[in-house]
Amino acid sequence: MIFAHDTRMALGAAVALVNSAQPPDSLATVAQLREFYDTWGYTGAHVRGAAELAAVQALRPTLRALLLAERDDAVPQLNAMLAAANAVPQLVRHEGYDWHIHAITDQAPLADRITVETAMAMIDVIRADELSRLGICADDSCAGVVLDLSRNRSRRFCSTACSNRNAVAAYRARQADLSS
Repeated sequence: MIFAHDTRMALGAAVALVNSAQPPDSLATVAQLREFYDTWGYTGAHVRGAAELAAVQALRPTLRALLLAERDDAVPQLNAMLAAANAVPQLVRHEGYDWHIHAITDQAPLADRITVETAMAMIDVIRADELSRLGICADDSCAGVVLDLSRNRSRRFCSTACSNRNAVAAYRARQADLSS
C-alpha cells in the first residue's frame, strides 16, 4: 500500500471524473452523478440537481490539468484550489473508516469537496514524488487518464475496454504474421 485509503479513493474518483468526459460522456445525467457519488464513497451534501451536475462536470478540465501536471507545476495549482475553497484540514472518523483528513465541511457543495479532496490526495502524491503513477492511456485512440497503484507499475490503460481492444489488436497482428 503506497497511499492511505482516503488518498487512493480521492485519486480514483478524480481519474474517474476526468475520464467520464471521454466520449461517450458517462457523467451526463443527475442519475449518473448520484452513481458517481455512491461509487466513490462521498459523504455530505448532495443536492442531486442540474446545477450540481454542471459544477461537477466543469471540474473535469481543471482536475485533468492537475493530475497530468509536472510536479513543480502541480503545486501552485493545488495550493490555489485549496485557498479558493478555504480548506481547513481536520481529522475525522466516519462510516467504518479510521482517522483520515477532510479539509472542507460536509455542507460544502459537492464540486468544492471533490476539488479539495483531489488537491489533498495530490499533496500525498507530490510529497512522495509519485506523479509517475498518473499518465495517459497507452491506447492510441484514447486520451483517458491512468492511475497506476500497482506494485510493479504495470498499468498502461485507463479501462478494461482499452486494454481488451489492444490485446485483440495484438492477437490479430500475431495471427496475421503467422499466416504470412
